[in-house]
Formats: sequence, structure tokens, C-alpha cells
Amino acid sequence: MSIFRRLRDLTVASVNDALDSMEDPVVMLNQYMRDMEVEIGQVEVAVARQVALEKKFRQQLDEANALIEKRDRQVKLALTEGEEELARRALADKKQYEGRAAEYETLYLSASEAAAQMREKLAELKEEFYKMRAKKFTLMARAQVARTQKQVNHAVVGIGNQTAGRGFARMEEKVMRMEAEAQMSGQWRGSNVGYGWENALSQLEKDDLDSELASIKASLQEKKVPVQKPEQS
Repeated sequence: MSIFRRLRDLTVASVNDALDSMEDPVVMLNQYMRDMEVEIGQVEVAVARQVALEKKFRQQLDEANALIEKRDRQVKLALTEGEEELARRALADKKQYEGRAAEYETLYLSASEAAAQMREKLAELKEEFYKMRAKKFTLMARAQVARTQKQVNHAVVGIGNQTAGRGFARMEEKVMRMEAEAQMSGQWRGSNVGYGWENALSQLEKDDLDSELASIKASLQEKKVPVQKPEQS
């Protein structure tokens, strides 16, 4: 396959995809129905013309047959009156109308057959039109349901993927951080309370040591004081 043919196929496919995406089923169905109405109108005009032509050939055939009967009577009347020359002329005229009548009959039969076929086609076209019109309302209803369902699906998906969904997720993370910070703050305070309790105990222990040291110091000082002997009398 040549490169130009491949490019052409790609271009045609792209155009078709673009047209498919642009086609609204409701709009296109209405347009198709209008096109069918125009077509039916054109066929009705053609049928009317064919029927008029059929009637014209029928009228010419009837007129020719009427003249044939008239000339036949004239031929017989002329022969009865002994007017052989008039009878000859009337007979020749009768033959001429018989030729015309045969031609008109052929034209009439052909026009009548064509008119019948056109009437049949027009009836089929109208029947198809009525079927398509009934189907149009069904398709339009289905298209509306599909369009509404698509909008609902997009809205549902948008809740999770769009701004609102991301905002809720961000706020949830923020609340979790706040909860974690609050929990850590409580632990720090508890640890500070523990440190205060230990400091208090240490202070008590220090006080005891100071008291004990003072007692030991006093004892040592007592040992250093010399003992005075009593005077003899």
C-alpha cells in the first residue's frame, strides 16, 4: 500500500470520527425524516404526472374508439343510401382511427402499468416513512436516556476526580494531622508531669541528705570539744 493511500485512509477515518462525534442523534433523525418527506413529495408529484398521462391516453383511446363506431355507422348508412363513394371515404377514415386507437391503447396500457408501479412504490415509501417516524420517537427517547445516564456517570466520577473530591481528601489529611499533633501534644505534657514528679522526689532526697550531713557535722564538732576535769578541793 502506497504512503499516499495510507494518508488518504487516515484522513478519511479522522474526518469520519469527527463527523460521528458531531452528529446529534435527535438532530440527524429529524433531518432524515425531513429528507424522506421531501422524497415522498417528489414521488407524489411524479405519480400525479403519470396518472395524468394515463388519463390523457385513455381519453384519446376512447375518442378514437368513438370515431371508429361513428365511421362504421356512416359506412353502413352510406351503403344503404347507395352512396358507395361516401361509404368508401368513411371506411378509410375508420381504418385511420383504428390505427390511432391501437397506438393510443399501447400508450395507455404502458402508462397505466407505470402509474400502478409508481403508486405501489409510493405506498411502500409512505409505509417505510411511518415506520421510521415511529422508530424515531423510540430512538430519541433512548438517546435522551443515554445522554442523561452519561451526565449522571460523569457527575459521579467527577465527585472522586474533580475539585470537590480532591478538596475532601485534602481536608481529611489535614484533620488526621491535627489529630496526630494533638496526640503528640498530650504525650509531651504527660512526660513533663513525670519529670516534675521526679524533680520533687530528688528535692526531697536532697533535703534528707542536707539534714543528715548537718547531724554528722554536729556530731563531729561535739567530739572535738575537750573534756574539762573537775577541780580538786
